[in-house]
Amino acid sequence: MRIIFPRNDGIYQQDNARCHTARSVCAWFEEHQDEFTVLPWPANSPDLNPIENLLDHLDRVVRAMDPQPRNLAQLATALESAWLNIPVNTFINLIDFLPARLAAVRSANSGPLWLFWLLTGGHIHVTGL
Repeated sequence: MRIIFPRNDGIYQQDNARCHTARSVCAWFEEHQDEFTVLPWPANSPDLNPIENLLDHLDRVVRAMDPQPRNLAQLATALESAWLNIPVNTFINLIDFLPARLAAVRSANSGPLWLFWLLTGGHIHVTGL
């Protein structure tokens, strides 16, 4: 983490998914607690991560395929094809709608999400789409 956050000022927020709360992951966070801050996340908080919408889209596309993928290689091919065929407007809409979703969370005064909003100065930077 020091390569990414050389001043030990990183902030990490996870959604309490099982893979994030496994003992080995918690131990790693504990071991590196001086390198970045892990924000608390309530169990039933609203999901603001646009990738969740994209993963749902991929799931629906692959489940609608006929014939269905029958092994991991076919599944990987199907997922890659589905990903490469996501319309550009889907990405644009997800990003354009994000401020409205954030405003809804802010107006609900949603605990740690509100804290995250404050810590980022009211700016969320979405990259990688």
